[in-house]
This record gives sequence, C-alpha cells and structure tokens, in this order.
Amino acid sequence: MKLPAFFIAHGSPVLALEDNEYTRFLERLGQDLGTPRGIVVFSAHWDSPEQLITVDAEHETQHDFYGFPEEMYSLTYPAPGDPALSSRISELFNQSNLSHQPVLGRGLDHGVWVILKKMFPQADIPVVALSVDSLRSPEEQYTIGRMLAPLREEGILLLGSGGLVHNLRMLKQDDQPESWAQEFDAWIAKGLESWDLPSLFAYEKKAPHVRDAVPSYGREHFVPLFYIMGTADAGRQAQLMIQAYQYGTLSLNCWMVD
Repeated sequence: MKLPAFFIAHGSPVLALEDNEYTRFLERLGQDLGTPRGIVVFSAHWDSPEQLITVDAEHETQHDFYGFPEEMYSLTYPAPGDPALSSRISELFNQSNLSHQPVLGRGLDHGVWVILKKMFPQADIPVVALSVDSLRSPEEQYTIGRMLAPLREEGILLLGSGGLVHNLRMLKQDDQPESWAQEFDAWIAKGLESWDLPSLFAYEKKAPHVRDAVPSYGREHFVPLFYIMGTADAGRQAQLMIQAYQYGTLSLNCWMVD
C-alpha cells in the first residue's frame, strides 16, 4: 500500500518530554500509520552541500543541543538502520545522476529522533537519515524528493523534519503565536493546498514576514518541506493535520502530502 509522506515540525528538543496537544497528535499519527517497513527522514539538522545518507546498521542517539534539562541527555532512540534501504536510496539517486555520499557513524540527530520517539516509541522500525542543502534552490530540493517517490509504494514512510516558522531569537515565555507567524503559516497553507509551486518556490520574495519566519540562520528548517513535497509530485495533494505554536515563534505543524 502506498504510504503518504509528511512534513513534521520538531520544535524545541524538549518536545520529547512534553505531553500536549501536539505530542499527543504525533502519538496518534504513529499509531494510525501502523508499522512501515522503514522510515526515511530529511532532517533540518543535517545541512550539507552534498547529499548524504546514513548507511549504519545501528544508530547512536545524538544530543546535539545545549542548555536543556539534564533528563534530555539521558534520552535515547536506539532504532536500527537499514543498509539495504540505504542502498535502495543510493540506487534511486544514481538513476537521476545525483551526487551523494554514504556516511557511517553519524547517529540520529534530534531533528530525527524527537518526532520518532513520539510517533514510534518502541524504536523498532529501521531509520535512514538524509541531509538537506539549504542553499539549493527550492526546485532542486523538490526534484531530489521526487527521486524517492517510488519508496512510498515499497512500504517506506518518508518524512521531512524541520519547522515552517523557526525564529529562535524572538522566542517568548508563552506559546501565544505572533500574528506575523500566523500570517506566514496561512500563506504557506494556501500555497500547499493549491500546490502553487511558482509561488512557493518564490517564497523568499512573495511570502509575508518571511525574514522573521525563515531567518537566514534558520532556512534549513524550512527546506525539508520542498524535499517532502517532491515525493508527492504525482498526486499533488496536501492536508494540514495540525497547527500549533511553541514559544510564539516556533510553528508546530504537520502536513500530509499524497
């Protein structure tokens, strides 16, 4: 059965410890999806000019953050890797002449394991992580995602982990969203629901409040959207599953594409 693909905001790492509307949604989503044969994640926390692929049979858990509660550093997500799935991804990239490299020993960054810990807490489904390149054009990012579309019919769940609104320098003490963040999310939603690629690809020029929503230091959190959209190019359907906010300037949303 063909699986849908998802863009999922991972928010702050403390999401792994929280129990709220968004984390409960992620738990339900994992239950509804059952047990995919494998999971492939484009992670905002692996930004590289070359396409990289984890090829490990086992993963360490990266604690790639600072200044968080001590409990965060004891959390693990010991999901296995899947070298055969990594090879299949390499094969698909080769078919499109995309330069890419295998990477051993990287482990899973928090962009990957924070959401998976909520969705699939047993950590028993193989995971392959993929890098993103925040400096590629949106068209190129979309095209790379499209290369992996066949995996959706092979029992593989494709995820993009990041954040559509991701401004760490304007965080608030409460979760009440800033009006500009809501306006930006609404503009993106309109583009996704109509699959308006010309507008979305030109988001840096056309989207309202884009400098606040996607600051230059945080572009890597936005671009997994284009990778995951590419995996659904054949159907071009998008559905907003949930919309919430964390600290006012971190957008917590999940988009399903099919």
